Amino acid sequence: MVGPMKVLYVASEVAPYSKSGGLGDVAHALPRALSARGHEVRVVTPLYASARIPNAEDSGRSIRLRFPFGEQRAVLRVARSAPRHEVWFLDHPGFYGRSGIYGDASGEYGDNHRRFAFLAVGALAAAQAMHFAPDVVHLNDWQTGLAALALARGFRGTSLGEARSLFTIHNLAYQGLFPKAVMTDLGLPWDVFNEHGLEFYDQVNFMKAGLAFADALSTVSPTYAQEIQTEAYGCMLEGTLRARAHELHGILNGIDVHEWDPRADPHLPAPYDGDDLSGKAICKAELRHRLGLPQPEVLSDAPLFGVVTRLAAQKGISLLLAALPVLLDSGAEAVVLGSGDGWYEDALRALAAARPDRFRAFIGFDPALSHLVEGGSDFFLMPSLYEPCGLNQMYSLRYGTVPVVRATGGLEDTVRDADLPDGTGFKFSHFNPSGLLWAGGRALEWWWQRRDALDAMRRRGMRQDWSWESSAQAYERLYASLAD
Repeated sequence: MVGPMKVLYVASEVAPYSKSGGLGDVAHALPRALSARGHEVRVVTPLYASARIPNAEDSGRSIRLRFPFGEQRAVLRVARSAPRHEVWFLDHPGFYGRSGIYGDASGEYGDNHRRFAFLAVGALAAAQAMHFAPDVVHLNDWQTGLAALALARGFRGTSLGEARSLFTIHNLAYQGLFPKAVMTDLGLPWDVFNEHGLEFYDQVNFMKAGLAFADALSTVSPTYAQEIQTEAYGCMLEGTLRARAHELHGILNGIDVHEWDPRADPHLPAPYDGDDLSGKAICKAELRHRLGLPQPEVLSDAPLFGVVTRLAAQKGISLLLAALPVLLDSGAEAVVLGSGDGWYEDALRALAAARPDRFRAFIGFDPALSHLVEGGSDFFLMPSLYEPCGLNQMYSLRYGTVPVVRATGGLEDTVRDADLPDGTGFKFSHFNPSGLLWAGGRALEWWWQRRDALDAMRRRGMRQDWSWESSAQAYERLYASLAD
């Protein structure tokens, strides 16, 4: 085991205090797993108006940063999550006391470059104020990218001068692009406004700051680490990533195996595990009742496909809308839970109105229902255009809900195709409705004709370990290699 290290972990969202996607979950779970392994971890994140932190304390310390647009101050508040694991909040009402994290109904906030420059540099200043000298500064996504530049340029003669930096890409498509005028607004040195630095087609790219100036890079699955070096997935940064390929590491995310445990899930009507799947049938009956689908005596043996997703193009919603009617006509039932693009929401509502006998759409976010969908469904659909890691396929495997996925990113890394001896799901490669229908048709074939083999595949998936333990070990090895 690697010896104890000091880690400053910086993220724009941290569950349960703030969350818009998977980053919030990672920023909670990974530091917790690292601290459980003996490392001192301090997480820095904004104090948003929506955050609920009843256990937070005023540290008695604050930070002041001077930018060309003005001096900014934040009070530091502390929540002690576990031994060796603290969350430090930057309490700046002017920047973070708003209804949203990144924007509101009108769109992204116009001063996001200031808000997240303050987070990036403020996190480093917070470490100084709290007398915490990290071995590694772990940065996450574009909102923290400028910290890599600041650490390399502005903090080398300070108590953070020996710290090394790791920048993790959670989703390369979101890069933090701003007009080049922000160089002057933030006081950034113009010598880094070039193709090897922050410049991106005459704009400033905060993601690129992290890619260019961090000591090492990582992303959230091995396959995604390879994909983003290609034109198809590189979002026009593939050249930058290929240039640092030897410093780019793919480390698969884990999941919270305590929250997602079919043996003790409070959202399920009955527990079950791989040795006794009888509780899963009770969960399916409860889900069908909750959905208002025809009673079992009318439709006794229909396979149920579940979807819990953000309704965005990345998630392959266009494929779902094309394939679901065919799957329903083939004898399946389905439920979709999610929110996002208004066009997709309306299309799913229309399908639900057209097929009340077999399909339901719940537009919104409902954690309890998402657990029931995972527990009560027979199959789980994830036809993503790209998926850096993905979590729901791992939840599904743990819940004995066989995933049907496109072979991309973390989906490729976590699901083994049914045709293999150690198969755990059904995969397809081509991003089109035919590919999803082919994989869905295979799932239906196994349901109708190979039920025993399907149950064996469920159990294989349920036996796998998706905890954060192995991921934390991989990160600590990477940290140690940087600190050497």
